[in-house]
Amino acid sequence: MEASFLIAAPHSGSGKTTIARGLMALLTQKGYQVQPFKCGPDYIDTKFHAAVCGRPSINLDTFMATPEHVRELFQRYGEGADVRVVEGMMGLFDGYDRDKGSSAEIARVLDIPVVLVVDAKSAAYSTAALLSGFLHFREDIRFAGVIFNKVGSEKHFRMLQEVCDDLQIECLGYLPKSADLEQGSRYLGLDFSQIKSPELGGWGSEQMSIDVDRLLQLTTAPSFKPLLPPNLTGGKTLIARNDESFSFLYQETIDALGQVDFFDPEQDVPCLDDVSLLYLPGGYPEKHLEALVKMEATRQAIKDYAERGGHIIAECGGMMYLCEAIVTDEGEYPMCGVLPYKITACKADRKLSLGYRRFVLDGKEYRGHEFHYTQFLGGTPKSVTQVYNAKGEPVDTPVFRYKHVLASYTHLYFNFL
Repeated sequence: MEASFLIAAPHSGSGKTTIARGLMALLTQKGYQVQPFKCGPDYIDTKFHAAVCGRPSINLDTFMATPEHVRELFQRYGEGADVRVVEGMMGLFDGYDRDKGSSAEIARVLDIPVVLVVDAKSAAYSTAALLSGFLHFREDIRFAGVIFNKVGSEKHFRMLQEVCDDLQIECLGYLPKSADLEQGSRYLGLDFSQIKSPELGGWGSEQMSIDVDRLLQLTTAPSFKPLLPPNLTGGKTLIARNDESFSFLYQETIDALGQVDFFDPEQDVPCLDDVSLLYLPGGYPEKHLEALVKMEATRQAIKDYAERGGHIIAECGGMMYLCEAIVTDEGEYPMCGVLPYKITACKADRKLSLGYRRFVLDGKEYRGHEFHYTQFLGGTPKSVTQVYNAKGEPVDTPVFRYKHVLASYTHLYFNFL
């Protein structure tokens, strides 16, 4: 028997990320093998999870993948773990269409209990009304218990325990109010600079007062047989990867692509002679333009590969890298020149484009998400197909097809190959 649970909250900013990381660190320090997961298309939280647990964190998303695929991922990557911890996103019932795609839907699909994180700052018995609403809103969601965040004192915590006693829900503990545990703002909502190993501290586990043994008792679940990952390509895939410029990768995508090699476009000139697919994922190329420009041989090798019919998938930052140039407030920087467009990363042109995306091309449906501030210089180019958001409304995100190159601002989920 192993334990599985999902950490959720009534709303964003409640502290579920801090408590999720702290619990992962605490369980790991106690000698448990912890397998982390993250609801939704998130790249940064999964990196924090991996730093804590020593195992890659896996994204679970019911817009980009089917419920069956989500269950398969949970089963496959849960092999050998004592505890499977899923960090939710936003509020428990917040999805792309009401509660569709929400953390609650993930808990329902996986049939695992929810640990609700409640921000108790400046509140006491009034939290009873909030908790009662969440506990009884949907009968198909199971709650293992509650953890309170930003608790002011032991007396404050005893008042919150009384709330749980009255509602007959387990009070699993709390995290005290602490400025050291506040999350700062992040570039594009993402930041790699704070990622560090758990032994360096900073995960909040030292300040937790949580009954871990009781938590594991309440979330014990049957073990299961692991599933092997598919091989989506059958050939060799070369992936651009480094710490920032090309860093937005799903671990399940890497595993599913079979024979995979990596190269760093800021340092390496790739050999593309025997490559079946070149994958250029997203990241922050606009923050490393001088290094990318310096590697002219790399940019030329990629352009030559594209021109002779090589297969390329380029997402967001990868697509920007394939364009003619990236323009910043400091100047214009030449890129690979495969696509005849320029991207502006100037401060005056910054505009948030955010959301799930779906389109059909050559009879295949592609799904993914978009999150960027950069834009096309001079207006949005023509797309080879119409792109839609999660509610089926058309959006102006373009998709490009040049020879065997597929490129877009959309970060694709690789369940279409």
